[in-house]
Amino acid sequence: MKLTENFSTWEFDSPDRPFSGINMRIEFIFKLQEARRIANIPFLITSGYRTKEHNEKVEGVKNSAHMVGKAADIACHISVNRFRIVTALLAAGFTRIGIYPTYIHVDDSQNKPSRTIFLK
Repeated sequence: MKLTENFSTWEFDSPDRPFSGINMRIEFIFKLQEARRIANIPFLITSGYRTKEHNEKVEGVKNSAHMVGKAADIACHISVNRFRIVTALLAAGFTRIGIYPTYIHVDDSQNKPSRTIFLK
């Protein structure tokens, strides 16, 4: 099912539960769509919603925002795109961003410190 101009529910499915992308919070998706529009480059989602079992399998944190549909990981291997994506996420109003070697994590958790960019 299409959620926005650029995102469909299947992109956010937990690998162990087809159609689970429907559990993403629509407010989060709308904000992500705005960031995608600002960046003007495709966002390849590598992780969206996660079941508890999948979160444990990938060694995610116990209270992961992925498990409540408020987080996504965006593939990124090029520094120029990393800058564009992070700048766009900030402009769209995200305040929790994680930079990893091959992806960018973004979440909208109210249970974690905001105004944070972390590295892994």
